[in-house]
Amino acid sequence: MARVNPNEIMTPIADEFAPARVVASETMYEGLVWDVRRDSVDLGHEVVQRDLVDHPGAVAVIALDEEDRLVLIQQYRHPIRMREWEVPAGLLDVPDEPALLAAQRELAEEADLHADSWAVLLDYATSPGFTNETIRIFLARGIRPVPEEERHERTGEERDMPVRWVSLDEARDAVLAGRLHNPHTVIAILAAHAMRERGWRDLRPADEPWALRQALRDAASRAGSA
Repeated sequence: MARVNPNEIMTPIADEFAPARVVASETMYEGLVWDVRRDSVDLGHEVVQRDLVDHPGAVAVIALDEEDRLVLIQQYRHPIRMREWEVPAGLLDVPDEPALLAAQRELAEEADLHADSWAVLLDYATSPGFTNETIRIFLARGIRPVPEEERHERTGEERDMPVRWVSLDEARDAVLAGRLHNPHTVIAILAAHAMRERGWRDLRPADEPWALRQALRDAASRAGSA
């Protein structure tokens, strides 16, 4: 059994940002939204090659009304051939758009809703083994409809999306029963349910700097110039 450093016991557990040196980088594929990059990474004891999906990042919104119901939209996802129930979400594909503004835009465009109160629920990396995609999930409350004349005209998979209001408890049960599969939706529901149990006291300011995403974008930029 590995020995435990007694000094580490008192340190709160946290991921450590510690980028290895990229000695060479090549774009293998340029896509509509993301690219595939091959990096030669110096691990100290050897140099290895790793392919990764270079992703702009995304935001998601769990919007709760006064009865603790959240809004879900049903959208077709071709890679898994499913019509998933999801919380509103979208890519950070508008240059220099703040994450909060992107989340507000997505809630309006996908669910025809505005919100008066915003907070950061959590941040996470979607699949660290092959992509640098990160998602910031916001909690939105004080919900009100977007006026009819201001509503976004949806196209593609977003056209005619069903919208449904579900209680937070019912949504949690659907997750635990394996009936919901979208990762940011599953994470958002479980996190919101847990946060409600804590009296919402650990919510973070909506405009809190997103250190992880910025660090990853900086690392990607340095890799691109390697």
